[in-house]
Amino acid sequence: MKQLKRILLVEDNQNDIEMTLEALSEYNLANEIVVTRDGAEALDYLYRRGTFKLRSEGNPAVILLDLKMPKVDGFEVLKQVKADDNLKNIPVVLLTSSKEEKDLIESYRLGTNAYVVKPVGFKDFVEAIKCLGAFWAVLNEPPVGNQRKEK
Repeated sequence: MKQLKRILLVEDNQNDIEMTLEALSEYNLANEIVVTRDGAEALDYLYRRGTFKLRSEGNPAVILLDLKMPKVDGFEVLKQVKADDNLKNIPVVLLTSSKEEKDLIESYRLGTNAYVVKPVGFKDFVEAIKCLGAFWAVLNEPPVGNQRKEK
């Protein structure tokens, strides 16, 4: 049986966090969802430092990453993840309200796997998150050689 891996949600907006968690639960996704509220906290989680130093080993199945956040923005998180041999194969989905072409171009230049503009309406937002969760956490097959096992 395939073990379910975590989803890392990096989002500073409480309403977006609640809608994302609701959407994933409506899909009955059994994956654990870890929420970090800024880029610095996300990097602490990924590198198992600070409050996350005792978390179990293993990389998340996917990182759902907002762009515009306090402390460390999504571009910097993306840059660090894709530059690290232990993290670079984690799919990163930018989930942002930015429709700016320069943000889209920079995101793909830095190695994002997908760029999704957050739908404004609740129903559309929920549907988009359900699809993202199902694809990246359930259907997508990551490379075997660079994944550390979850405990």
